[in-house]
This record gives sequence, structure tokens and C-alpha cells, in this order.
Amino acid sequence: MAAEAASDSLQRAGDSVIDAADEAARKGVDGLQPFLDHTLLQFSGVSITVGGILAALVAVLVAVLVSALLRRALNRYGERQPNASRASIYTLSRVVHYAFIAVGLLLALEFIGIPVAKFTVFAGAIGVGLGFGLQAIFNNFISGLILLFDRSLKVGDFVELESGVHGEVQAIQIRATRIVTNDNIDILVPNSEFVSGRVVNWTYRDVSRRIRVPFGVAYGTDKELVKKAALEAAAEVPFTLALDGPRKPQVWLVEFGDSSLNFELVTWLTAEATKRPATVKAAYLWALETALAQHGIEIPFPQRDLHLRSIFGQQGDAALAAFRRNAQAVDEDAEAPRAPALAQDEREALSSNDATLDVQQGGAELAEAAEREDNTDNDAREP
Repeated sequence: MAAEAASDSLQRAGDSVIDAADEAARKGVDGLQPFLDHTLLQFSGVSITVGGILAALVAVLVAVLVSALLRRALNRYGERQPNASRASIYTLSRVVHYAFIAVGLLLALEFIGIPVAKFTVFAGAIGVGLGFGLQAIFNNFISGLILLFDRSLKVGDFVELESGVHGEVQAIQIRATRIVTNDNIDILVPNSEFVSGRVVNWTYRDVSRRIRVPFGVAYGTDKELVKKAALEAAAEVPFTLALDGPRKPQVWLVEFGDSSLNFELVTWLTAEATKRPATVKAAYLWALETALAQHGIEIPFPQRDLHLRSIFGQQGDAALAAFRRNAQAVDEDAEAPRAPALAQDEREALSSNDATLDVQQGGAELAEAAEREDNTDNDAREP
């Protein structure tokens, strides 16, 4: 009996505590209710209260949080699937982000007290805003959506702008697209320029690209020997796609120039070299000069035929004799001792093709930078 009495006493005490807590909570809510119901703004039959604004903020924050979690899951899926397209994962993540933000904004309007059905009340104000300062922002936002769905421009593409700037697309954002040049310079280009302007996408269909490297040799040089030297140079550069088959290097005689026979070394590039055109061209020029020198092929100076009426204030035979005396003096100066040539160890140290090394190192650095950026984005999306 004593135990039952004690149990009943404890149960009644617990019920009393629960009732007291409920009562305190009700009083607290009742105390906050006037503050939450306080009207901050009222127009067109719509009352905006403190509680509505707080609920709207919560709705937007939840939408942003869910969007970040889903984008993080998509990025992890792309990392685990080697065959997954980086551009497709990026496009899907941006669409998911915009969709959840739109849902969050619509819920926020409902919580504030602005029904979506009555949202047309603000259409005029929005139209005026677009007509003034928001028109460019809205245009860039719609252009960004077009780029995401049209897929004419994807993350990872290498593009050339009308200004001549080259770079790789790193991100297609709400207002602008971020491009990184080969000199590691970030360029923000408004999205509308990609929709209305002329853009060259070097990797739209195929990452392979053909490059033409012009060079000239002296008249009288055996053109077959020139071809052999140029093909040897192409074989020395590691960015040549293939040495045989339909995409093997070719040597074209393109012009009889004023001072030289002008050739072009035409070769297909590997994927890593496609995105570094200037450096790759420098690598081929370095290899060409080395190969031509090994075969004793002269790269000529510009030549001109001069017809002199007078020189050194004299004419006729006297002018010619004066010219010959001056030329003899120049020859004597040329026979004077010169500085010694490079030592063998110095020549070997300087013989490396720096442009080739730059392309190889640049590709590795870009891959590391992309990996660091992905890791940073994942860390930023941690809840």
C-alpha cells in the first residue's frame, strides 16, 4: 500500500510539472503572439507581419539548405562515377538549385501573406524595375539558363571570345560565366554575350584540333628535305596526335614569298594541347628550328634589291669604289675575335623545350586546381 501511494504521488507530481510547462509555454506563446502579429506594412489588402517575415526567412533557409545537400550528393556521385559527365552534373546541380530557390521564394510569399494568385499585383512594379536597372541582370539570368539547357557551352569547354581572349569555362553562374585563361586569370563574362555574340568553342564536338605552324626556308632548298625535317620536328613534340593514319602530320608549301619558300607544318593535337594554342605553337617552332639546323637548312633574312643612284656623295664608278672600300672595312671588323660560344654543359641545360614543359605542367596544375575547387565547394556545402 505504501509503495502504491508513493507511485501515485510521483505520478501526480510529474503530471503537475508537465501541466506547468504546458501552461508556461502557452503563456510564452500568448506573450509573443502580439509581437508576431504586429503589422509592419499594409497595402492592397495585404498585411505583412513580423511572424510572416520570420516564416518566410525559414522557408528560404530550408530551400537553400536542401539545395546545397542535393548538389553535394550530385557532386559525390560524379566523383564516384568516372564515366559521368562533369558538364551534365554541373547543369543538373544548377537546375536543382534554381528550382528549390524558386519553391522557397513562392512559399515565402505565401507565409508573408501574398498569395501567388495575387502576385500579378506586383507585375507592374517588376516590369518597371526590369525596364530600368534590372533589365541587364534579368537578361543575363535567362541567358545563363539558355546556356545550361542548350549545352552549346559547357563547363570544361575551351572558348575564344570576340576580343581574342582564350580560356576554359569553369562555372556558369546567375549573372556571368567564369573563364580561366592559360595565364590563370579569371575573366567574368556576362551570360548574354555568349547568347547574342560570336563565340568560338574549340571543344564543342571534338577535343582534337588541327594547328598550322608557318615557317620559311631559303630559295633553292630541297623541299623534300624540308618535309623530312618538319616531320621529324612533329615527331619530337609530344602533343602530336598521331604519326600515321588520316590525322598524321603534313607539310604544305603554301607561298612563294619575297625572301623565302613558305611552308606550314599541319598537325593534329592531343586533348591536353588543344587548350593551350600559343604555348603549343611555341613548342613546334622550337622543334622546327632544331630540326632545320640539324639538316643544314637556312632560314633566310628578308632580302631586297637596291638600285643606288649615288652613295657617299659620289656617283657612277666612284660611288661603287667607295662602297667596296666600306664593305672591306666591315669584313675586317667581322674577323675580329668574338666572345666564346656556349659550353657544352650550358648548351645541354638550355636545350629543353620550355613550351612543351609549360603545357605539361599547365595541364597538371589545372587538374589540381579543379580538384581543390571541388573540395572547397563540398566543404562550403557542409550543413
